[in-house]
Amino acid sequence: MGLFDKLKRGLAKTRDKIGAGFRSILPFGKKIDEAVLNELEDTMLVSDIGPTATAELIDSVRKAWKKGKISETQEIVEHLKSVIVEKWPEGDRTLNYAPQGPTVVLVAGINGSGKTTSIAKLAKLLSNQGKKVIVAAADTYRAAAVEQLTVWADRIGVQIVKHQQGADPGAVAYDACEAAVARNADVLIVDTAGRLHTQDNLMRELSKIQKVVQKKIEGAPHEVLLVLDATIGQNAILQASQFSEHVDVSGIVLSKLDGSAKGGIVIGIRDKLNVPVKFVGLGETENDLEPFDPQAYVDAMFAA
Repeated sequence: MGLFDKLKRGLAKTRDKIGAGFRSILPFGKKIDEAVLNELEDTMLVSDIGPTATAELIDSVRKAWKKGKISETQEIVEHLKSVIVEKWPEGDRTLNYAPQGPTVVLVAGINGSGKTTSIAKLAKLLSNQGKKVIVAAADTYRAAAVEQLTVWADRIGVQIVKHQQGADPGAVAYDACEAAVARNADVLIVDTAGRLHTQDNLMRELSKIQKVVQKKIEGAPHEVLLVLDATIGQNAILQASQFSEHVDVSGIVLSKLDGSAKGGIVIGIRDKLNVPVKFVGLGETENDLEPFDPQAYVDAMFAA
């Protein structure tokens, strides 16, 4: 199954919600007017695109209409698709690899977001590309987190660096960096704690791990990926804002997109946070993480 088909299947709930609204207000041959734009705005908000992004998109449609570039409702969708795609230059969506030595990727996200399984899927994706991957189980606070990542590592055939549950996450990250260098790994993916007693503790641990890898490997971390659950919609943007206050988030992994009726959150994240979605989770298996392709995304979301 190709990426478009996976996205079309994954965005089915979103498409049903937004598509029904679009079909009712954008019948073929109908002329654009302010009433149409108001109805369009309401429909877009329902899909969790978000108020800021929706306002910008509606403004773009209005300007194109006023300038005579579009006049009938069926032209609106193609206009929206082109504007949305322009928000994601290709360079923003690719992993930032180290010029030499191992690339270090820190992965953050609250428990329940799909963080650990997303790490496994990313490791599998990179392994399929011929890269030697090591994962580090630095989420030592959550019960069974180390065990869960170990099971995944065995299943997909990558090496893991781990300590006992409750160990110092910084020590795990330190040992993982040494292992990545010694074993000539291409990529080191570091799992981090998803929940501590307070948010401040969580952020301090993230900052500590970031400092450890900075000292051990030049330029690290080369990526800080934040895993967000697509099913929680606008709350995902709130989570991302909180993380971004403490760590330099460079990309989003949007998990559970296949179960969400709020797929418009992809656009909201870009506009609200100016952080690109780099990967999307489209299923439960180890092969169900895909690099984000904005053209395939808009084609799937607005497909008939």
